[in-house]
Amino acid sequence: MTARDIYLPVAAQPSVSTLVGLSQLAEVEGYERVWLPETWGRDAVTTLSSIAHGTDGVGIGTSLLNVYSRSPALIGQTAATLQEASDGRLRVGLGPSGPRVIEGWHGESFERPLRRTRETIDVVKQVLSGESVEYDGDFFELSGFRLRCDPPDPTPPIDAGGLGPKAVELAGRFADGWHALLFTVEGMADRLEDFDRGAELGDRDRASQRVTFSVPCCALEDRERARAMTRQHVAFYVGGMGTYYRDALARQGYEDTATSVFEQWNDGDREAAMAAIDDELLDALAVAGTPEECRDHIERFEGIDGVDAINVSFPRAAERADIEATMAALSP
Repeated sequence: MTARDIYLPVAAQPSVSTLVGLSQLAEVEGYERVWLPETWGRDAVTTLSSIAHGTDGVGIGTSLLNVYSRSPALIGQTAATLQEASDGRLRVGLGPSGPRVIEGWHGESFERPLRRTRETIDVVKQVLSGESVEYDGDFFELSGFRLRCDPPDPTPPIDAGGLGPKAVELAGRFADGWHALLFTVEGMADRLEDFDRGAELGDRDRASQRVTFSVPCCALEDRERARAMTRQHVAFYVGGMGTYYRDALARQGYEDTATSVFEQWNDGDREAAMAAIDDELLDALAVAGTPEECRDHIERFEGIDGVDAINVSFPRAAERADIEATMAALSP
């Protein structure tokens, strides 16, 4: 059975306590895990530590920590500590992010993101094993590091994010799972083939790997408001988050729309960018409308063969009441 997780909102949240409260609600509503991104707001590690201490059984996870702003050894130490603090409830999500975050925020060169992601996964796994780290890579040459505390038991799984074919294949080959975002049902099927191929190349047990698919959701009695907020959210990702989501949408057969949204958003015409996303495309990428509509619609995404968890995410403009209403409407 496909699990349901929560992708915690980071935009316009007033406090860490708010995110802890939403995690507690997710636990009450029966969601399996809460995931927290890290971009240019609150850091994920401190916030997840608070969530771990404020909840009892819901899983926690990073989706995603970027592989440039922390060393792989530090990510390994952090994962070990969060696993201890949460009594074994952690999954680690890693990814390269994009040049807007890495270069604009962290001042690092966005160089060879796939190779850096692979090497980071390799090193983090060595750290978490408790053995001495010996690694000779293109980015990292490491020797002699070893945890001076007991390694985590169980070892937290490490997932990777990715949108393009090679990135998803890398996740299948080297990681314990893949995090997907902004795909249609057909687009997910294509990328799942890449993930499966990677798992085969890496001689991985595909049954032990987990695919988590984040879907923008907004379930409100005010149908038009729900759809307007979700449309703005999709337009922001395609138009305002660099070129990755634009290119991913183009690969799924929507090149003209992706180009139009991107150009109009970056020209400052946000209304035109939103209008370029018609109802058919909105419904192909998201779950938005009345609670009854959304409960039916989310089943289309849950029915994708190879998806293990649907990550219920929320529009950037959603208020606390909107988030809580959506969580209640789509609770497992």
